Amino acid sequence: MNVLVVGGYGAVGVHVVKTLAGWFPGRVVPAGRDLAKASRLAEAIAATDGGGSAGTAGGAAARVDVTDADGFARVLEQHQIGVVVLCVEPPDATVARVCLGQGVHLVDVGASYRLLAQVEGLKTAEATAVLSVGVAPGLTNLLARRAHDALGGADRIDLTVLLGAGERHGADAVRWTVGQLATRPDGAPLRVELPGFGTRTAHPFPFSDQHTLRRTLGVPVVTTRLCLDSAPLTAGLFALSGAARHAQVRRALTAVLSRVHMGGDRFAVRADAYLGDRRAAYALAGREQSRYTGLVAAHVTRALLDGRLPPGVHHLDQLPALASVPEDLGLRVENALEFNRISF
Repeated sequence: MNVLVVGGYGAVGVHVVKTLAGWFPGRVVPAGRDLAKASRLAEAIAATDGGGSAGTAGGAAARVDVTDADGFARVLEQHQIGVVVLCVEPPDATVARVCLGQGVHLVDVGASYRLLAQVEGLKTAEATAVLSVGVAPGLTNLLARRAHDALGGADRIDLTVLLGAGERHGADAVRWTVGQLATRPDGAPLRVELPGFGTRTAHPFPFSDQHTLRRTLGVPVVTTRLCLDSAPLTAGLFALSGAARHAQVRRALTAVLSRVHMGGDRFAVRADAYLGDRRAAYALAGREQSRYTGLVAAHVTRALLDGRLPPGVHHLDQLPALASVPEDLGLRVENALEFNRISF
């Protein structure tokens, strides 16, 4: 059973490919619309491991177009794919439908609720689809689950994500982030203490976790907020949220954010759950959000290949076998209500 990593040469996908190639030599196929880039990565890993028999599936790579269902199905068959890791965002659920229809497992790194909701509606008794994989959604879901379970339920959950403005994110990720500024999610800005950063102002942002957690945890109010490690850049970015409704402004912002990197590469995630007057909160911090997104996806893929996950469509927080992913990645999860006693 081989693994196809779509977008395998991108900022996230390259970490998925390299991690899985170390665990499963000869079974990883980088893929994307640019076959030359995918092939260079496959050849580089194969060479590092001492030949085409290791690293990737014989040094193989594939050209795939997520809008071409028939072509995608042919690639699955040609390379004997058992798991697809989707590190690009398709326009609809076609890829998921093809995978599950052929009994191929799916790991989706997407963060748009509109698309994840389409995949949620698919039925499968033979394959497994894991959604909400990465940092946000992903680690946010797992921390929300911990805070929720610590109280035995919750009336409200607040999620906060801080991303490093200095990290070089992929072009698609930058475009997606800028595109979301034009939306008007519910909620108000909130001052939140984050590990290693002190208290920051975070703004409501339409990550998919706030929508899916309302269903998976049965919590009526969930809000995800975003800030950057640069407070001035955060303020400036959200001040332009209204103007971001215009395509020209979005293109200009995308160009600027792709070239200018003000800040570092650290990120932080926090989840606060409330039940009446009780509260539980957990937080973690790390470096290189793109790398950790890829590592989460790789760990989920390994669990699938090891046969540890049940069939069906699930979000990350619904799978007890993956509850320890933060610790498996070497991240330290802390009680966020005790920051004054913790040294990060």
